[in-house]
Amino acid sequence: MDDVDFQLSGPATARRIVVAMSGGVDSSVVAALAARTGAETIGVTLQLYDHGEAVGRAGACCAGRDIRDARAVCDRLGIAHYVFDHETRFRESVVDRFADEYLAGRTPIPCVQCNTGPKFTDLLQMARDLGADCLATGHYVRRMAAPNGAELHRGADPARDQSYFLFGTTQDQLDFLRFPLGALPKARVRELATEMGLAVAGKPDSQDICFVPDGDYAGLVKKLRPEADTAGDIVDLAGQKLGEHRGIIPFTVGQRRGLEIGGTAEPLYVVRLDAAAKRVVVGPRAALAVAAARLTDLNRLGPLDGPLSAKVRSMAKPVPARMVGNRLAFDAPEYGVSPGQAAVLYAGDRVLGGGWIAETEAALAAVA
Repeated sequence: MDDVDFQLSGPATARRIVVAMSGGVDSSVVAALAARTGAETIGVTLQLYDHGEAVGRAGACCAGRDIRDARAVCDRLGIAHYVFDHETRFRESVVDRFADEYLAGRTPIPCVQCNTGPKFTDLLQMARDLGADCLATGHYVRRMAAPNGAELHRGADPARDQSYFLFGTTQDQLDFLRFPLGALPKARVRELATEMGLAVAGKPDSQDICFVPDGDYAGLVKKLRPEADTAGDIVDLAGQKLGEHRGIIPFTVGQRRGLEIGGTAEPLYVVRLDAAAKRVVVGPRAALAVAAARLTDLNRLGPLDGPLSAKVRSMAKPVPARMVGNRLAFDAPEYGVSPGQAAVLYAGDRVLGGGWIAETEAALAAVA
């Protein structure tokens, strides 16, 4: 068995571990590993959204079938399993905000909102109410003990690292959380699930936003906010009309395809969205270059007063940058920086914190 440390002092048999269970292979393995330590282990699942059940499609993390899978794993392990209905809270703090962000011309990241809202805030309180010594999750990040409190580090497997989505974790939360899979590659986690006889060992990973299991996020936004389906103009950087659109929801900064504008000397990209005027502003690739971004709701997990690296999209590579107040300045122009996304700050593998991109500063004054 791999050496998995839940970082708890004293004998495991005197400890109680609550595991956040989604019904997937990762959290199921965490529950099994926790139970094997001899600690009292309790599985907790939040019922957040049941769209996946309604459309009968696998791969949506909050679907009813996933709750049944979590319960089956707990039955197999002989541990308690509780399900808490948080659909209203999830709808208000995640789903409604998702729709409102698109309506405002921003590109949201609902998984971050969920982690910093219902998952960590509510689950941590539940775990504490249950008298737990920690809350363990299946996230691929590492928690490192340090003199001034626990530190958050990237997962050892670069292909699975989820630190970008956890930048909003507070120091108090981090002190109570445990991430036992952070040092393991995903392939090994599946092997462990098979070795421990868990029925979810071959279950596919969730690929969609859980409350949009059919992938049609624009359709959901239009359903929740009918006013979003309003036509407008596609304009160039000078404000000259080049075409029309049927609603700004399908457009994101950096998008090239789907503009349906021909006859231009060079390819055009979405540079920004003017939600108030219902305008999609397009320009050449050079217009996407960003020198700096203003961040809001900055969460600090380490010192931000020196050189660091910043990741502005979940799939992007961290790039050299500096923080000056709430302004993130890139050492070299960065592309694909979109309001509504997160900027996560690192020192090597350590997560220093991050914030939400409120607005950007163009690298070229001519296109600012």
